[in-house]
Parts: sequence; C-alpha cells; structure tokens
Amino acid sequence: MIYLPIIGSLLESAGIILEKKVLRRNGLNFKNYTTYEFLAIVLTMIPIMFFAWGIKPEAFRLANMLIFALVVVVSIVANLLIFYSLKRENVTEFEPIWLMQSIFVIILAFILFKSERNLLVFGLAMVASLALIVAHVKKEHLVFDKYIVSALLGSFLFAVELILSKPILQFYNPFTFYFLRCLGVFIICWILFKPDGKDLDRKTEWTIISIGLMWAFYRAIMYYGFENIGVIFTTMLFILSAVFTFLFAVVFLKEKPTMRQIISTIVIVICVVLSVVLK
Repeated sequence: MIYLPIIGSLLESAGIILEKKVLRRNGLNFKNYTTYEFLAIVLTMIPIMFFAWGIKPEAFRLANMLIFALVVVVSIVANLLIFYSLKRENVTEFEPIWLMQSIFVIILAFILFKSERNLLVFGLAMVASLALIVAHVKKEHLVFDKYIVSALLGSFLFAVELILSKPILQFYNPFTFYFLRCLGVFIICWILFKPDGKDLDRKTEWTIISIGLMWAFYRAIMYYGFENIGVIFTTMLFILSAVFTFLFAVVFLKEKPTMRQIISTIVIVICVVLSVVLK
C-alpha cells in the first residue's frame, strides 16, 4: 500500500512540470488552461468510469451534497490561483510553496480529526513551515510577490478542499469522486470563461490530455490513501514529490534552484520522515 502514494508523488511532480511547460507556450491564458485541463481529466476518465463507478445512497443526502458542492467551488479558486502563479514563477521557486499544501493538510487534519492528532507531527510541521519562510527571505525581507502569495493561497485552498472531501469520500469510489468533482469544475469554468480552443495546437492538446490522466490517478491514489492509511500518513508519503519535482525541474526545465531553496526542501523532507519514523 505504501508504494501507491510514492507513485502518486511521482505523478504529481511530472504533472507540475508538464503544466509549467504548457503554460509557457504561446501565452496561454491561465483561465483557459484551467478549463482545458479539467476537460482533459473528464474525457480521459470516461473509460475508467465503466469499471470504477461507485456511489452509495448516503452521498445524496443534502448535507453531503452541499459539502461536495463546496469542494467543487474551493477547487476552482485553488486551481486558478495555482495556475496564475505557476505561469509566472519558476518551478524551483513555486515548488516549496506548493509543499505548503501538505503542511496545511496536516495541521487541519490534526485540528479537525481526533484520529489524526499527533503532537509530534504538529511540531515538525511548524518547523517545516518556518523553513519555507526562511527560503524566501533575502536581505532581511520576505520576498513574497503576488505570484508567490497566489501559490500560497492556492495551496491552502487545496488543503481545505482535501479536508472537506474526507468526510464524504467513504460514499464514493475514489475515481468516481474525482470524476464528478472535475466535471463540476469544468462545467463552471466553461460557463465563466468560454474558451474557444484557438490558443491550442495539437501538441499542446495531447500534453494536456496526458496531464489530465496523471492527475486522475494521482488524486484517486490520494483519496484511497486517506480512507485506508489516514490523512497524515498519506500526506507524509506524498511529500516525496519535492524530490522528484526538483529533479525534473533541473533536468527538463534547466532551472537552477538556490541553495536556500534546496536546504528548505531538505528540512521539510527530514521533518516528514521523522514524523513517520517516530510516530
């Protein structure tokens, strides 16, 4: 079971790198890209739904439907903020802020779910948070431009979305939940932004489809982990995406992370590993 989140972290890293490459092309509008990506996710998941469809009657209770609707809305805002930031920032600058999602998830899970409370994990998460802040200090000033702030807010909202999802995941097959979530996001984004597809070429279209398939399996693995091995433990394993993302950014995007960013990510990974080992 542990190997699945590790595979998921690899998919997450590859997805971020490919998203950055697509957003760099042809001045693609981040709002249009949000619509295209969720359309790609929905289309790639349709065949999967023939084998993985599953919803329990409890999902249709009013309270659970309202939670699901809130998940969709929060997801839209989070994705727009993340794509806005990723379009401007280098991956090596964006990635430590993206890792804040994991810290937010751990903190929120610790506060809201009794089964997830662990003072050791909470303390190490605070250390990791400080490491991220230090990574963005230059000449005694915090370097948080509007793109970094957007990434930070987006990461927090992704964490909120995941925590909101936890109580209702038990009523869905993981693939079904993600398919319906993405379908809702796509419909709303299409209504709001109405992209016509003229800003896409064939290569970009296939890349976005590949990204959609990656995110489908990534989120299904995450949801499965939440339900079977716990929110915090699953999140700890997914933090390994930091290693993969830095490696991919250096190899494929030719980015050069600063020593401060490298140290920051190492501290985060050490905190996560210690949390798992000492738990």
